[in-house]
Amino acid sequence: MSYIGRGIDQIDNISTLDNLSFNGSDATFNLTQNSVAFVPVSADALQIQIDGVIQSGNYTCSGSQVTFDFTPSGSSVCNGIRHFGVGLLTTVSDGAVTEAKIGSGAVTSSKIASGVILSRSNANPLIINGSMDISQRYGTTATTITEGYSLDRWEFVEDTDGSATVGQTATVPTGKGFAKSLDVQVTGTDSSISASQDVRIVQKFEGQDLQVLKYGTSDAEKVTLSFHVKSSTTGTYSATLRHTNTSGTAYVNSLTFSISSANTWEQKVLVFNGNTAQDIRNTNTEGLRLEIYLAVGSNFTSGGGANANSWTTGNTNRASASNVNLMTSTDNDFFLTGVQMEVGEYTSSTIPPFQHESYGDNLQRCMRYYQNSYKLGNNLTSTTGVNAVIVTSWNDGNCPFPNMFPIPMRDAPTVTLRPRGSTTTGQINSNGTDRSATATDVSEKGVSYLTVTSGTALTYSGFTFELETEL
Repeated sequence: MSYIGRGIDQIDNISTLDNLSFNGSDATFNLTQNSVAFVPVSADALQIQIDGVIQSGNYTCSGSQVTFDFTPSGSSVCNGIRHFGVGLLTTVSDGAVTEAKIGSGAVTSSKIASGVILSRSNANPLIINGSMDISQRYGTTATTITEGYSLDRWEFVEDTDGSATVGQTATVPTGKGFAKSLDVQVTGTDSSISASQDVRIVQKFEGQDLQVLKYGTSDAEKVTLSFHVKSSTTGTYSATLRHTNTSGTAYVNSLTFSISSANTWEQKVLVFNGNTAQDIRNTNTEGLRLEIYLAVGSNFTSGGGANANSWTTGNTNRASASNVNLMTSTDNDFFLTGVQMEVGEYTSSTIPPFQHESYGDNLQRCMRYYQNSYKLGNNLTSTTGVNAVIVTSWNDGNCPFPNMFPIPMRDAPTVTLRPRGSTTTGQINSNGTDRSATATDVSEKGVSYLTVTSGTALTYSGFTFELETEL
């Protein structure tokens, strides 16, 4: 039945064509409607059914003719041909599905194959304390360190004839969500760095946390390093990855970045090739380290392979021979924050946003490597009394230790004791007298007790402690 405004066998843009007759020898046939030649919009606009099966992707159209990729049997029957005039059957072109074309809530987790997407909110970043928020040792106090830790997980090495302080500061890039940065300030100059000297910022990683990189296989992953940096000194700097394989051999890959404008925050993005030839040892010991060089001697630059994005052994390619020397003036400084390392290759426009962890999650990850009894923000070299632990000694004068550690540590830590009211190490205060003491039976989860030299029985003993198991 037909109605005004609608043709026979046509609803909107859907038309029914004449069936085809097969002879067993031809693959090309004329399309007609009511015995009149019919030209389809495209092959994808047709729905052809043969022997009860809808055909798909096995025919092409030219004008009013359809050509199959096969020769239909003479006994085959064309059950019907429909034409969708608006091309409803058209195959979606690559890249044609945009965000605007996806309905709100249309893509649910149940429609995504398991394991296809790793939720960053449920995955720990490779870099720990990349936001520079955690500083358990010194708080915001700038501290002169030759080699050691100020901010958690960030080791500072200053091996020159000059000096520098390192600490936590509130100087940060605007609008990036960061509250703290690592701050290096030159306090003593060295205008001529000798061959074996260098200044660098370092973070070390456990090998067992890096097996996702698949080093030592043909599928070794690239990693993209990104960070925000500001310095008074423009020029070339070096960022280096060093990893250790199962047999203990170290391999190095160094890339350069440039600070273009003095005293201006800039974001840098560097892509390191994976090492297909050498694995990363799968233990809780060091498997990889990141080094950012602020000054470097020729012993570490003479190989000529820096910035080649290839892995070599030895120390001679650890940095570029063009690396700046930050130590030339006491006016020089270097700020770093927002450090992230992503598995895969990204650009500055495609790298995932920095994963801002909660302060508590960030602190707990740091405490795997370092803990102390001090109030957060207090300086362990100047705070004496208010952070002490008070216990009662045993009959033999030895003391219990407050077990267990709040967070299990990477390994049995080095335990540093200080008496209540003092910054002297290796002692506790027993009944008002400072006495030598050592931690006994230390594991990654706790300390059994303190052995006290000439301790007083059944009296109070006060002390502060540090626990360190850095790589």
